[in-house]
Amino acid sequence: MMSKKFLPIALVILAAGLFIAFKTQGNSELNDNPKTRYAKILHNVGLILEEGHFSPKKIDDAFSKAVLTKFVQELDNDKNMFLQSEIDSFTIKYANVIDDEIHGNKDIESFYAINETYLKRLKEVSLLYRDLLSKPFDYSVNESIMLDPEKISYPKTEAERMDMWRKRFKYLALGRFTDMQADREKNKTTKDFKIKADSTLEREAREQVKKQIERYFTTKQTRETIDENFSSFVNTITSEMDPHTNYFPPVDLRSFNETMSGRFFGIGAQLKDEDGKIKIASLIAGGPAWKSGELKENDEILKVAQGKNEPVDVTGYAVADAVKLIRGAEKGTEVKLTIKRIDGATKVVSILRDDIKLDDVFAKSVIINGEHKIGYINLPEFYADFDRADGARCATDVANEIKKLKAENIEGIVLDLRGNGGGSLYDVVQMAGLFIEDGPICQVKGRDERANVLKDKDKNILYSGPLTVMVDEMSASASEIFAAAIQDYKRGIIIGSTSTYGKGTVQRNIPLNPQAENRLFNPNKTDDLGSIKLTLQKFYRINGGATQLRGVVPDVILPDRYDYLKFREKDNATSLSWDEISKAEYAPWTSTFSTDAVVATAKEDINKSTTFGKIKTEVNWLAQNNDKEISLNIEKYKEEQKLYKNTFKQLDELSKLTKALDVKNPLPDVAAINSDKDKIEKNKQFIKRISSDIYIDETVRIMNNMIRQSNLAKVN
Repeated sequence: MMSKKFLPIALVILAAGLFIAFKTQGNSELNDNPKTRYAKILHNVGLILEEGHFSPKKIDDAFSKAVLTKFVQELDNDKNMFLQSEIDSFTIKYANVIDDEIHGNKDIESFYAINETYLKRLKEVSLLYRDLLSKPFDYSVNESIMLDPEKISYPKTEAERMDMWRKRFKYLALGRFTDMQADREKNKTTKDFKIKADSTLEREAREQVKKQIERYFTTKQTRETIDENFSSFVNTITSEMDPHTNYFPPVDLRSFNETMSGRFFGIGAQLKDEDGKIKIASLIAGGPAWKSGELKENDEILKVAQGKNEPVDVTGYAVADAVKLIRGAEKGTEVKLTIKRIDGATKVVSILRDDIKLDDVFAKSVIINGEHKIGYINLPEFYADFDRADGARCATDVANEIKKLKAENIEGIVLDLRGNGGGSLYDVVQMAGLFIEDGPICQVKGRDERANVLKDKDKNILYSGPLTVMVDEMSASASEIFAAAIQDYKRGIIIGSTSTYGKGTVQRNIPLNPQAENRLFNPNKTDDLGSIKLTLQKFYRINGGATQLRGVVPDVILPDRYDYLKFREKDNATSLSWDEISKAEYAPWTSTFSTDAVVATAKEDINKSTTFGKIKTEVNWLAQNNDKEISLNIEKYKEEQKLYKNTFKQLDELSKLTKALDVKNPLPDVAAINSDKDKIEKNKQFIKRISSDIYIDETVRIMNNMIRQSNLAKVN
């Protein structure tokens, strides 16, 4: 149910919806017309954005120009569909009218004209590949291709556009051709391996690309209906306010709600389509893909194989078809994914399908033995089962894990929030209260209202010993609130990449036509226009600074391989800005040792570390060579790819410990783990991942120093 706070927004939309309905009443043909429906959606979206968004931009000519640019990019991200003359024409005709269309002052024209031109160009370019891939490419020519759309321009002529596609097809074929050559060299002495000539491999490479491109265009032409493209148009409008304000048409909203239900099958990975590429949208915490530690968000899935069977190339597949291949079998069967990471590395990942059970996402602890006995707690997300009184709550579960660890006489606790995208704000407050006395944890502020200070009201402290919190660039929202509170109270040391994600905004789903939910106006719940996930509030630290954009900067920064990539909140041009409000009243934690001294020692050790030094060097090389032109001369291409592959291989080796940590389960967990074969295997994977992690190892080193300093203080 919508709260009273958002009722005025709903009433505005309700009135607007009824106004449009009465205007068209008596003309059922008009009511059934998609153009009328689109006009309702666009108008109501504008009302919600202006009336309800936390920091609304003025929907004017400048806003219109930004939406136009973004929508064209959404349709033609690689700039190989539209001609420059068409872009110029769109700008002249529609740059200053989309805002009028949103406000209902003009009929919608921009979307239809741009979409019609796009579909025409899509049909044209979809016929090019057969001819361009019908004859061998000349790989001795010194030419190159730029794949970064920000560094290229739209083609001026059809001939220039055709040459862009020729280079793209050549690039794809070159990659497959050189892979086949490498495979031939690797297996040339293998029994029964059929050695093929270069001419044969080159032809087979083009044939594979031809099939891939055929699927790509078939998928685009099938998926990109007028409804689909209109949804994209509306999303360019909503996302111009901020990246997390999104439009959900009815079908997508139902899928979103199903995704949030908490039960999945297969490997536990949500997929997305990006220009015919199947990519990992997110990993379900606790699922087989997540536990493998091999898949990351935005990894591209190139091939899918059922066990030992021949892999199927899924480039160009629709997401639904790729999902069928990846799920497609019973629990315990093997699926092999050939993936391409966001940094360019390729790898074959083997995963056993499984039911994704809720208990897999719960907090879990182990004991790391060494110089000191340290408790480690992994929290994949800030989960909360609101539907049941006895449902799982992460704050309660973390408390239980702490009790287990204390019973084992641990001397320090590591709380791992890496990859934790957030969740229940209530549980953040409760969980922070396990480590501090009563006091404020964070502040939440809406548009034109005073900040609400969320407090822990329990004076009891469950754990008062040395504490470290691990974060990375994917630790977001609730994770950032918790880490910020621990840092502001000086309760523990935050360790991780240069900053957390930086999502400090709060969203809520708002229906575009509340009358569709009201039986008085719509007894059959017809004419559902979808909803907007609207940004309504921002989070603020108790020190007054927002977590938005800047995230949380760890006390100790560890170099990692993804730090140079641009995917955090600060890398999105439409993200809301950082700001600060008044500081809440709180008393910092009084430690038995100098936190600053421990942090200084840790920084000095990391600067001296050969391993972290090499990681930084390799990552800097990737940053300098990222998004450069790629040679289409086969010899130069091989040299370039060899450098990349060596770099990726080096990073993989550097990221794993040569000597594993001594990791054990708490005694209360052993019996439950040994009672089930699946639990035994899952636990082995969990232990293996922790014991070989260089970042956990470094955190343990820092924790050891905290414990030593604390023990010395007690003696003195």
